[in-house]
Amino acid sequence: MNKIYPDAMSALKDIVKDGQTIAVGGFGLCGIPEALIAALRDTGAQNLTAISNNAGVDGFGLGQLLHTRQIKKMISSYVGENKEFERQYLAGELELEFTPQGTLAEKLRAGGAGIPAFFTKTGVGTIVAEGKEIREFDGSQYVMERSLVSDVSLVKAYKADKAGNLVYRKTARNFNPNVATAGKITVAEVEILVEIGELDPDEIHTPGIFVQRIVVNAQPEKRIEQRTVSPS
Repeated sequence: MNKIYPDAMSALKDIVKDGQTIAVGGFGLCGIPEALIAALRDTGAQNLTAISNNAGVDGFGLGQLLHTRQIKKMISSYVGENKEFERQYLAGELELEFTPQGTLAEKLRAGGAGIPAFFTKTGVGTIVAEGKEIREFDGSQYVMERSLVSDVSLVKAYKADKAGNLVYRKTARNFNPNVATAGKITVAEVEILVEIGELDPDEIHTPGIFVQRIVVNAQPEKRIEQRTVSPS
């Protein structure tokens, strides 16, 4: 099975449809699949539910799809750094399912592991728990959280082999492994592609069984969200 596609648009055009749930790896602008997000925008798909820690920044990352109004709902843990995200939410133009960051990661991990729900203390007694089952274990209250499974997952890895085994680089790993396993179809954007057998099995972070399509983007832009320098 050939998993390699010549570009991001060819990898997405026959699998992305209106109304889908799309999970996207990354944290801020770190480890985001830049080419795949741009291609998702260019498909013109509408009424999407996007699962991502946040929505990038204005005009880059998932912020591009907020600008074009292709996202109807965000499942996220952070709104900051994106004024359009904030504006649409406060104006009632965008649905938002606020999810604590650790809970979001676990909801994706559970979805990928075939676990339909789990209990956590996080959010008990807050708006996060409204409308959800609360159960007591060993004298403490826990809220039940449903897992997340996406129609399509878009992830960014540093390196892959042609079987789809993925290696992430440092903090760019972030949500990507969980997003990869939670997708019914997972598309990986990578900087380096090697032959099968070239990766040490001990360095593989996501096994190729979870990855259906691969796109090479050898020179991503990798914008810096906030540049901080030490005093001279």
